[in-house]
Amino acid sequence: MRTTLTLDEDVAAKLKTETRKSGQSFRQTVNYFLRLGLNLRREMKHANRFVVRARPLGQRPGLNYDNIGELLEQLEGPTHR
Repeated sequence: MRTTLTLDEDVAAKLKTETRKSGQSFRQTVNYFLRLGLNLRREMKHANRFVVRARPLGQRPGLNYDNIGELLEQLEGPTHR
């Protein structure tokens, strides 16, 4: 299929670099990287979701969690900034 494709300058430069490195034609290089990206996207859809399970950590005795600035000073000292 023949079509016109407008590439951003940075993408075109990277493709030209890859074309020189591989020794393949520009067309082959574009098709290779399009296939690579499309297949990667398909694989990503089927990846398992990463789930974070929250758990209560409690509070350390003697620390006031209402004032963040004061809390940082208690934990890291007066030079925390």
